[in-house]
Amino acid sequence: MMKNPHFFGIRHLSPAGAYFLRAYLEEKQPKLVLIEGPSDFDDMLKDMVRQETKPPIAILAYTKAAPVRTILYPFAEYSPEYQAVCWCHEKKTECHFIDLPSETFLAIPEKVYLPGSEDTEGEEGRISVYHQLDEKSKEDGHETFWERVMEHVSDSQAYHQGANSFGTNLRELTEGVESDWAETVLRESYMRHQIKNAVERGIAPEDIVVVTGSYHVEGLKSWKEETDDLSGMPRTDASHTLMPYSYYRLSSRSGYGAGNKAPAYYALLWEGFKQKEPQYAVLSYLSKIAAFQRGNGNPVSSASVIEAARLANALAQLRGGIVPVLRDLRDAALTCLGEGSFPAISLATADTEIGTAIGALPDGVSRTSIQEDFYRQLKDLKLEKYRDLTAQDLTLDLRENRRVSSEKAAFLDLHRSFFLHCLRVLHISFAKKQQVSQENATWSEHWIVQWTPEAEIELVESALKGDTVALAASFAMKEKVENAADMGTIAEVIEDAFSCGMEAAANYATIALQKMAINAASGASSLKDLADTAHRLSVIVQYGNIRKVDSAPLVPILQQLYYRSCLTLADACVCDDAASKTVIESMERLNAVALAHDFLNSEEWVQVLSDVAQRDDLNTKLSGFAAAILLERGKMTTQQLKTEVERRLSKGIPADLGASWFEGLAMKNQYALIARLSLWESLDEYLETLDDEEFKRALVFLRRAFADFSSREKDEIAENLGEIWGLNKQEVSEILNATLDDTSQQIIDSLDDFDFDI
Repeated sequence: MMKNPHFFGIRHLSPAGAYFLRAYLEEKQPKLVLIEGPSDFDDMLKDMVRQETKPPIAILAYTKAAPVRTILYPFAEYSPEYQAVCWCHEKKTECHFIDLPSETFLAIPEKVYLPGSEDTEGEEGRISVYHQLDEKSKEDGHETFWERVMEHVSDSQAYHQGANSFGTNLRELTEGVESDWAETVLRESYMRHQIKNAVERGIAPEDIVVVTGSYHVEGLKSWKEETDDLSGMPRTDASHTLMPYSYYRLSSRSGYGAGNKAPAYYALLWEGFKQKEPQYAVLSYLSKIAAFQRGNGNPVSSASVIEAARLANALAQLRGGIVPVLRDLRDAALTCLGEGSFPAISLATADTEIGTAIGALPDGVSRTSIQEDFYRQLKDLKLEKYRDLTAQDLTLDLRENRRVSSEKAAFLDLHRSFFLHCLRVLHISFAKKQQVSQENATWSEHWIVQWTPEAEIELVESALKGDTVALAASFAMKEKVENAADMGTIAEVIEDAFSCGMEAAANYATIALQKMAINAASGASSLKDLADTAHRLSVIVQYGNIRKVDSAPLVPILQQLYYRSCLTLADACVCDDAASKTVIESMERLNAVALAHDFLNSEEWVQVLSDVAQRDDLNTKLSGFAAAILLERGKMTTQQLKTEVERRLSKGIPADLGASWFEGLAMKNQYALIARLSLWESLDEYLETLDDEEFKRALVFLRRAFADFSSREKDEIAENLGEIWGLNKQEVSEILNATLDDTSQQIIDSLDDFDFDI
């Protein structure tokens, strides 16, 4: 009778599983090891075990067509699958992955697959079983139950039997009731085929060890009877690459659990197994917390560490264990090192349990061309030290460094900026740009730089856009231009192109912007688009040369946008009060543009403002704001202002319109307005002419007009009014600044709901 292969059920990322699997392989000395994992990953095996490869690492599979879908298969040093590969490499034993190929996993609709799914809480059936286990184990969760029962066993046979039994029982309770059961059936059928094929090509079953999640052991034992036709399996065009990974990403805090909420702590367990020292993790865990506390100015004595170790061992015995588990260690640390306060040691426990380790790969190993370019540029731009899980500050000075001899060194920060902006355009989260002070904003940049596995995935997803970071960014900008619905979007691309140092991309976007500007509509929304776009281009023209990109082609389009804005402004001012805020912001931006460039005819802008300021058929707040700009630019005399005030604040003008005009006027030049006593005399005379109802209507707008005045400015206004009324200035100030009684406050608050249609 034909024998069966040896099935070793494991839990992914299990230090005990990794250690005892190696012992099991030593005992059995197989000629072939078959490992659960996509079968098309066999080409990664050699690179996984190269001397320069440092776990944690992951194999990333991704579709070659948009939208890019990805799946990840991470490995720590203590992953049983990884140690199986290492053992085979050391013994020169044949080794293969046997699960569905990644191109099939990626073709399964709406599927996000993570290896070790039998250990996660994504399925209702398993959740129910785990809840029952939590209740009966009297632990703080099934993860602790697993660790206490399985991660501290003393021999290979105990782990082998325990893991297989756990998987068998879990399967009996959940088989067929999970939403992904059809996929499980397909996977196990495929793996059975792989086992059968190995036997048929001449390898005796007893010379084969199958390493699989313990849940699948029972499902693979019927390999002899496997007859399913798998020719119709779904497939998609996909590729895969080996990439560095991190302990943080392995932890459940980043969304991947697989029984490993504390990867750095599990690494201590693995080291303890290798040293054959059961107390290694206990002492190391508590010592690391103490060292972290000391390093951050929180003294912890050696005596406290010793006491914590004693307490942890006592807690383990009370809870039915032999060696402390993470729960016992955390409780002991809380009591002895944190004086009962978890916040006091929360950062230390996170550092000790999760850690900041990241993996490494040899140069040129299993990367897409864009990844190769990314790492080449990190080296070339001296940014390799920022490839770290800890966020670091990077300040760039874009100006030429004249203290160095080579041109490359002189403009190092500028080229760093180009590179980081390309990553930003591609939404690769390696670096995030921060705001800097206005004084040096033209030549200084501040970035927060941090490497994460997510950044690596984002790089791979960008591979469809180009073979290098620059080519991919250029493609992304071209795509954005082609899909742009407004001028502002194209202006963003131009700004990005200058930031990336890409003159060709800037020129392409400029031509597209010019075409769109010709067909721009009128109205408040169009004015905003024109003003925002003009403002972006204005900044580039003023400061773009520091990036060594010629901004001259932008001058004609900026002139076109400016003149079109002048033609559009009056029409945009025919709007309600809600839309006036947008128009005011646009007027501010256009005024800044007009002031910034000699090649723009500022008198044309002044003429447009004068027209808006004088017209009675426009939103009066906007007319007042136009007058405020004219005053600020010195284009409205005191007599002209007095005439306009008397006209706007007269008995014949509805109270709300007059007060709205004053609100617009008061949005700029507060000190200049305060200094004009005639203005306050006109306002006082105007208010005197209003009846109670008209006064309420005016007060709604006047209240808003004075909302942005500082206390000092309000005091100065009070002094003006005191002088006009012939009263003591200090008394008027005290009255105006006094706290309102309840009745007065209710009256003021009621203005918010004032009905202008009455």
